[in-house]
Amino acid sequence: MNKYDVAIIGSGPSAIFAAYELVVTCPSARVIILEAGSDIYSRKCPIAEKKSSRCVKCNPCDIMRGFGGAGAFSDGKYNFTTEFGGWLQEYLPAQDVMDLIEYVDRINLHYGAPSDLFSTEKSTIGKKALAHDLHLLHAKVRHLGTENNLQILKNLFEYLHKKVTLLFRTPVSAIIPNEKSFLLDIGKPEKIECDYLIAAPGRAGSEWFASQCKHLSLSLFNNQVDVGVRVEIPAEVFQHITDEVYEAKLVYRTKQYGDLVRTFCMNPYGYVVAENTDGIITVNGHSYRDEKLHSRNTNFALLVSNRFTEPFNEPHQYGKRIASFSNLLGGGVLVQRFGDLVKGRRTNEHRLAQSFTKPTLKAVPGDLSLVLPKRHLDNIVEMIYALDKIAPGMANNDTLLYGVEVKFYSSRLKLTHQLETQIANMFAIGDGAGVTRGLSQASASGVHVARVIAARLQR
Repeated sequence: MNKYDVAIIGSGPSAIFAAYELVVTCPSARVIILEAGSDIYSRKCPIAEKKSSRCVKCNPCDIMRGFGGAGAFSDGKYNFTTEFGGWLQEYLPAQDVMDLIEYVDRINLHYGAPSDLFSTEKSTIGKKALAHDLHLLHAKVRHLGTENNLQILKNLFEYLHKKVTLLFRTPVSAIIPNEKSFLLDIGKPEKIECDYLIAAPGRAGSEWFASQCKHLSLSLFNNQVDVGVRVEIPAEVFQHITDEVYEAKLVYRTKQYGDLVRTFCMNPYGYVVAENTDGIITVNGHSYRDEKLHSRNTNFALLVSNRFTEPFNEPHQYGKRIASFSNLLGGGVLVQRFGDLVKGRRTNEHRLAQSFTKPTLKAVPGDLSLVLPKRHLDNIVEMIYALDKIAPGMANNDTLLYGVEVKFYSSRLKLTHQLETQIANMFAIGDGAGVTRGLSQASASGVHVARVIAARLQR
């Protein structure tokens, strides 16, 4: 039996900063990280390396799993706010959350993050947006850039692998409470034993973690699931916005249904990418800081949030089923011109080839109305026309819509202010545990729990 003081399931941002803080505050602690994916140097995507134009369904997907989590190949937007990015402020005072976010930011700066910040607080776009019932969420953001984000993760990996035990390609199949400790089944005769357990399963592991919680009789309640499309437009359309604030998080309540639609993960001069969650191909985006690596387009998600009530209790499955329609029709991600969508016709290879907006992801031309529920699609179309009022050109015929984009969040657990579950000394952090939904709050949740555990270890 391999015995540790602390075991961490997952190695995304929340797990990385939990381990980092434990090393700093309690260097004698025996810490192990167990990750289903690969280390940061072994994570490679055939699409990103230009070896394939389409997802080949690697198992596990190196975009979604591995050291750095699902955001390792993102463009690394680090937001300073409690307005969005999770629900950590429901467990801690807002100022404490901001202090944790700023603490992590200092660590990122130490390991190579760029020093410049963007802010919406003095921007002109907020007032213009309000005139059209679009609401700009206020925050500061540090844009790390895809290349810098990866380098920071490599630097953190180099620091941690000398201080803690790291096991990759080691999925945990079961969490087993054992009197005052925990046993982790990793599919081998010997199990991992620990006194303290931190579950940081990430988005790719959220469904697995929800099933473990049910098996452990932990109280769960439905979290939201965000379903929508990724929009790609010429960078000039949003340039007056992205030059000023880099990323505009805009929220709109539709007139037809009263539903909220939001922009998310804006990537100026970026690229649309595919990702694989348990065999389901969805779409995402990223961008580089280096101008030599820029594209001519900007992309961002338009997401409709759904929060389900009883008796339905599988929002994760709802999102996966919708995404599976796209996979069924096109073998992966579908792309459609906005003009074709509103005309009720399928985009084909000929129409896509004639488009002035050239796609940065090779996707299958198709018809998103056969994939997304009508209510979702109506909401997205209405949002595009609203955005066209502050960014003329948004509703052009050649605006590209990729589907589908889904943000999976685990069902939320009943947690204490220490993020401790109903089982003593078992904690849950990050996006996959339903506590956060972004880089900064996920990292902050890891630091918070590490400090709680360190204080208990030092008694």
